[in-house]
Amino acid sequence: MSLPKTLAEDVAKNLVMVANLIDEDPEKAYAYSRIALRLASRVAAVREAAGFAAYATQKYAEALAEFRAARRMTGSVELWPVMADCERGLGRPERAMAMAGEPEVQKLDKAGQVEMRLVAAGARRDMGQLDAAIVTLQSPELASNSVQPWTARLRYAYADALLEAGREDEAREWFAKALEADKDGSTDASDRLAELDGVEFVDAAAEEHDEEAEADDEPRD
Repeated sequence: MSLPKTLAEDVAKNLVMVANLIDEDPEKAYAYSRIALRLASRVAAVREAAGFAAYATQKYAEALAEFRAARRMTGSVELWPVMADCERGLGRPERAMAMAGEPEVQKLDKAGQVEMRLVAAGARRDMGQLDAAIVTLQSPELASNSVQPWTARLRYAYADALLEAGREDEAREWFAKALEADKDGSTDASDRLAELDGVEFVDAAAEEHDEEAEADDEPRD
């Protein structure tokens, strides 16, 4: 709304493309975000979108700079967890842990606090503190039977940490719980369960193709 109408429309179109492409083609989404950034670098939403596009392409230093800029413009703390995860991406898990203890975390909504817990647990694992990572994930949100948008990812992270710790039976239980909560397929909990159960999936189309290829290679009379 702060931009002239024509410019606002151009920026908005690029931001829509970022949102549409960021999951399936993050590099292309990043390219659109750079166009929007060039057109309107003083708009907080543009800096935030540029941050997420850079984050999706693992350009963590760039993402962190954009998130910091967006936070300065808005004063909001909602980007705090992803900023901490950028520190992890830059190989600085100790900074992510320091951020997990800052007052900003208390200002986050429930979803943000759960996200911060996931980042903190990841940082613990980065530092080789596996038991501490497991404890970090143990929370009322994990124990709750209520399914929230974050439930599948939280249960999955807990299962994954348990598996790394060699607690396979518990891991299987929590992968199953993650699968129950994963209505939109945001995790590969079903694949992880299959691996634990020794189930191998066969690509029927590929197998048929291989059989046809073998038949073509056989000598004919």
